[in-house]
Amino acid sequence: MKKLNFLLQDLCPTQVVGNTDIDITNVLCDSRQVKGGELFVAVVGVAVDAHRFIPQVTEAGAAAVLCQQLPQVLADGVTYVVVPDTTRALALVASAWYDHPSEHLRLVGVTGTNGKTTTATLLYELMQHLGYKAGLLSTVKNMIDRREEAATQTTPDHLNLNRLLHEMVVAGCDYAFMEVSSHACVQHRIDGLRWAGGVFTNLTQDHLDYHKTMDEYLRAKKMFFDSLPAEAFALVNVDDKVGRVMLQNCQAQHHTYALRTMADFNCRLVEERIDGMSLQINGRDVEVLLTGRFNAYNLTAIAATAMLLGIDRDDVLVSLSQLHAADGRFQTLHAPKGFTAIVDYAHTPDALINVLDTIRDLVRGRGQVICVCGCGGDRDATKRPIMAHEAALRSDRTILTSDNPRTEDPEAILRDMEAGLSDDDRQHTIKITDRREAIRTACLLAQPGDVVLVAGKGHETYQDVMGVKHHFDDREELRACF
Repeated sequence: MKKLNFLLQDLCPTQVVGNTDIDITNVLCDSRQVKGGELFVAVVGVAVDAHRFIPQVTEAGAAAVLCQQLPQVLADGVTYVVVPDTTRALALVASAWYDHPSEHLRLVGVTGTNGKTTTATLLYELMQHLGYKAGLLSTVKNMIDRREEAATQTTPDHLNLNRLLHEMVVAGCDYAFMEVSSHACVQHRIDGLRWAGGVFTNLTQDHLDYHKTMDEYLRAKKMFFDSLPAEAFALVNVDDKVGRVMLQNCQAQHHTYALRTMADFNCRLVEERIDGMSLQINGRDVEVLLTGRFNAYNLTAIAATAMLLGIDRDDVLVSLSQLHAADGRFQTLHAPKGFTAIVDYAHTPDALINVLDTIRDLVRGRGQVICVCGCGGDRDATKRPIMAHEAALRSDRTILTSDNPRTEDPEAILRDMEAGLSDDDRQHTIKITDRREAIRTACLLAQPGDVVLVAGKGHETYQDVMGVKHHFDDREELRACF
């Protein structure tokens, strides 16, 4: 329980009606959870404006309401606080409710289109390996030291984000690593947090269903770097064309990493294998258990971040050599039949290109590359034909299939993908709507020495069809085929 005036200390209300020296039992933005004594925050969402639920929550016993405009009828005994933006206010109130947890952690955010999950997850694993207690907020899972909590979003909502950080503080964590999505930036979920550092991986086409243009998508990512304090570090990939853009007007300490460009942290990919790579990071040799140029970038960012956090370079490189891939990220399974299957979350054109190029380099003509891929429904439709074309261009056989159609017709999604195929592409591409049958067909086609890539879902254990999540795990399906 906390006083309302304590929760409002970081806000600048334009109007207050009622007493702020009252006890608050909880902070909520879901009207259905109000039981009595809470502060209800009326958030204006994409689909629903919670202001319409204000009469309902006051009748249910809410003690106070944070809103952008007063309702026509005010309930007796309820305090109303008006602010310009309740979404941003919610972040500040959530931080106060959980005693500003980010101030008691060294919190590092990782943003970009691809590589966020691997970079954040392996930073967490590296710190744990070195004996530090750490927390993780990622697409795959949330970790409070060694306790796992299921993840439902790349970046949790305002209240859950601060709750999880608070639990990390209680558990004695020294560090926390989190993926920062573009949605979280524009929805102000990360406002009010104190950062030790920020990492930018890359920017390629994704989420244009939400941001509409690449410029808006870039602006969303840059909001995170613009929020970093002067004492934090900003680490960016300068091989990416917008890497240095992230540093413009960023008051944090600027640091860079790259494979092709001169940078503060440089990496050279010496040798790739199906089970690992030989790298040189700032002239020091290190053998790692991940493969692919995209993972060379991720591992360089991880090493650089750990060093910027003050960890000894030799300790970092030794621990780096023992890290394994995150769930569903270039995850390798070996079939008794003699071919290799790889499950990867690649769901953007650039990610798919990176993974397929890596596989082709590893196969080197000694086998075929068979790619199973689809595109999700209710998401950026403009990338569908691009992904189909890139898959066909870089594979010997391509199977287009379903990938979380959500509320869309799977056949319509596949028609969008097929529109990107050239006549040559179509010669070695087939369409199998049922994902289980598509994976089974790929395994039947594969011969010893071949590589089957099942792309798009990675760690996910469901298929989302018309709002219902049915159990489905690409890895389980592959093992069943084996």
